[in-house]
Amino acid sequence: MRPIASLLAALLLPVTALLAVDDPPGFPVQPGEGMSPAETVAGMKVPEGFSIKVFAAEPDIVQPIAFSIDDRGRLWVCENLSYPDWKPEGNDRIVILEDTDGDGKFDKKTLFYDKLNNVSAIEIGFGGVWVGSTPNLYFIPDKNGDDVPDSAPEIVLDGWGHDDLHEIFNSFAWGPDGWLYGTQGLFNNSKIGKPGTPENERVPLNAGVWRLHPQTRKFEAFAHGTGNPWGIDWNDYGQLFLTTSVIPHLFHIAQGGLYQRQGGKHFNPFAYDDIKTIARHRHWGGLEGVSSSRTQDDSTDAAGGGHAHAGAMVYLGDSWPAKYRNTIFMNNIHGNRINNDSVIPDGSGYGGDRLPDFMKSADKWFRGLALKYGPDGSVFVSDWYDARACHPQKPQDRRNGRIYKIAYLDAKQPPVDLTKLSNAELVKLQLHANDWFVRHARRILQERGPNPETHRALRVMIADINLTVPQRLRALWALHVSGGLDDILARQLFAGKEPWLAAWAIQLYFEKGVASDSLVKDLARLARLGESPLVRLYLACALQRIPLDRRWDLAAGLMMHPQDQLDPNLTMMIWYGIEPLIPSDPARAASLLRGSKAPKLQDFIGRRMGDLIVKPLK
Repeated sequence: MRPIASLLAALLLPVTALLAVDDPPGFPVQPGEGMSPAETVAGMKVPEGFSIKVFAAEPDIVQPIAFSIDDRGRLWVCENLSYPDWKPEGNDRIVILEDTDGDGKFDKKTLFYDKLNNVSAIEIGFGGVWVGSTPNLYFIPDKNGDDVPDSAPEIVLDGWGHDDLHEIFNSFAWGPDGWLYGTQGLFNNSKIGKPGTPENERVPLNAGVWRLHPQTRKFEAFAHGTGNPWGIDWNDYGQLFLTTSVIPHLFHIAQGGLYQRQGGKHFNPFAYDDIKTIARHRHWGGLEGVSSSRTQDDSTDAAGGGHAHAGAMVYLGDSWPAKYRNTIFMNNIHGNRINNDSVIPDGSGYGGDRLPDFMKSADKWFRGLALKYGPDGSVFVSDWYDARACHPQKPQDRRNGRIYKIAYLDAKQPPVDLTKLSNAELVKLQLHANDWFVRHARRILQERGPNPETHRALRVMIADINLTVPQRLRALWALHVSGGLDDILARQLFAGKEPWLAAWAIQLYFEKGVASDSLVKDLARLARLGESPLVRLYLACALQRIPLDRRWDLAAGLMMHPQDQLDPNLTMMIWYGIEPLIPSDPARAASLLRGSKAPKLQDFIGRRMGDLIVKPLK
């Protein structure tokens, strides 16, 4: 029986309904019973100086599978009422929660839309709302910002798979380059395209990262592999990190990469190998099997709580202690906690090490899904709140859900509305210590389009060596998304002394289309003579975006560095770029084999040439 104080608290806040159901084999109900939101927060342990409030809870919010924060600091929350049954029509909702008095709790709720099915992701921008609702990616227009849809949802893309409702597409986020990014899990076989796209012209995806340009509507797979990714974010240098629900749990993603899969094969049968996790640890204990992490024995608890993760947040806010900046946070579903990992530079990439768990809940029903920092640097955490951790189980209680706000010391959200700022003010926000302001200001500049004065101000920032490299990168990204990165500046950055600016100029330049012959020659020279493994990584990524007949010199230059054979990314990224060259010209490919300083690349080239030989039938 609960203590009297707890019962009184439960009377003040809605109590989670309990269900007397039999559990499927292997998925026992966690010990204990559901707690009121106040009780759950009281049992959360966080480092000294931090506090947690219930921002919203049932019945005001239920099954919050995803949320986004708009330019006014309001939360747009997806409520998934349809799980675990896929159906073509449903009543999943998008609601807007607003804290008008800044006390850390919502006090205004608006229903935006309530006719979605299997809703799983949301992002705000470009005059409306982008929503993942399998099998469609919708855009719901609200150009005047009155929180009422202007018209019926537009199907931007269709063909998203629903074979496994735990692995549907998710984690929408605006990238530094101005594209909408997201992920999808392994056991859904999607073939994605605009409505009416023929089957043979669709983009296949069954695990990995994708992106969509909000203005041109171009769609592409950004990287393939991993397991069931459910969280992406970028650090101060624009490096993309991904967390997966299942083992291994942490990846650093490069454009065009193929990554270690939980199962199955890559689409390219000649990939031969893939890039591995950056995690140097695991958050579960006991035996090597996944099933061992579903029981909370001492070894798993000590390791971090289990194999199932959801959400990814690289903290770039300005109110938490500095030690948390550029570290990654993720929810641990079985472990009822928030894990925290460091991401440490390693060659052209990173390595991930475990830091102390940031939050541990005494409530065994805590099922954190998403984490995002807001205008005051505090972090919102959504909680699915369920007796069971994973997988379809019926009947389902659909009356639960919470969102918490984690603040450090006296951080308090000020009134904010970035849409009312001038371009000059938005440019200045590229130097803000809280990347929430940086990202939102950059997206608004992208929406407003090219502006000569904006471009001049951003160019001054890029050239200012007194600014930090991340600040100069922010200016470069803002210049690019607003249409101001031209060939002259790109070439200057290629030849400059700052590797990060050179690397990003390479990626952004190739978004403009096919590069000129002279520029490709310049990049081939940079591949031969450049000293930075980071720049070589971005050149290797660019290989896949250059026509085959013009890749040879750049490929040869990248293969001349024997030290790169130990790099966690370079050998494989070079291989993915040169593999199609071999069947196109086997004789010329032999010269690549002779010139390579990496034994693994020599082996792959020889193996691929052998695969070209037609073997006689026995």
